[in-house]
Amino acid sequence: MTRATGATGEPPYLRIVAEIRRRIADGELAPGDRVPSTRQIAGEWGVALATATKALTTLRLGGLVEARPRIGTVVAGTAPAAPARRRPSPAPEPEQEQEQEQELSLDRIVRTATEIADAEGLSALSMRGVAARLGVAAMSTYRYVPSKEDLVLHMADAAFGEESYPADAPEDWRTRIELGTRTLWSLYRKHPWLAQLGSLTRPLLVPNLMVHGEWMLGALDGHGLDPTTLFDIHVLLYSHVQGLAGHLEMEAHAEASTGQSEDQWMDSRAPALQGLVESGRFPTFAKVVGSFTDGYDLNLDALFEFGLKALLDGLTPLIAKQKAVA
Repeated sequence: MTRATGATGEPPYLRIVAEIRRRIADGELAPGDRVPSTRQIAGEWGVALATATKALTTLRLGGLVEARPRIGTVVAGTAPAAPARRRPSPAPEPEQEQEQEQELSLDRIVRTATEIADAEGLSALSMRGVAARLGVAAMSTYRYVPSKEDLVLHMADAAFGEESYPADAPEDWRTRIELGTRTLWSLYRKHPWLAQLGSLTRPLLVPNLMVHGEWMLGALDGHGLDPTTLFDIHVLLYSHVQGLAGHLEMEAHAEASTGQSEDQWMDSRAPALQGLVESGRFPTFAKVVGSFTDGYDLNLDALFEFGLKALLDGLTPLIAKQKAVA
């Protein structure tokens, strides 16, 4: 393990910056290549996550790297050449620090935290890391939000508030449900970490998520459904979205921690899969898998649409029947 220590007195994050800059300049990291994540930097150099975040922020502000949602931090399209080593710049004057902190707001903190979670996952998020990216003192963010848990709630509320619905709702319940579920899916697609928050038994109670719930409940109301059945359908539709979206975040986390894409991981497991197929214990599985000419392409977007259609096709006669009785 590389340790960010030495006798030069240079801050650890600058030594990390210099090393990644060298890798880019020497061609070890090409434009578009992923650079080490905050967790990888923390492990390789033996530093805190806040230090790792500060290093990546310095590289990003210098134009060397850029954050791409669900991919991570990558080398920018045109990376500047590594400059000659120099002594670190002096720490900001108290007046400068005060100026930066005066520009702070809850909105800026939430947006910055969301950028981190989108690019590197919720596990990479910390209050110190957000402060480092904003270039303010570590404790400054606590004046606006008391804890990471509260910050995540603000992030979720802001994320769910990125989409809204038309004032003139479609009259057809199915059209309205399709719009609501697809809107939610697009938000989970954009912010996969949302799937980690809340469960069906302990739901996430933030106003902007309630907006989506109100839309869905309104679509089902007035069709003769008793309250329990109506709410069960609402929960079932929501769980379809959240359940599939959970795999977006799990895949992103697995790729970040293993360095392998989904296809690479499957290729590495080919011998194990072949062993299951040839064991003779699972004949139906072997027959189905053997019938794929080019393998099975697990497309979550297609699976979402397939599942949504199946759910709505199954609900249509129930709702028609209840409406007729009412």
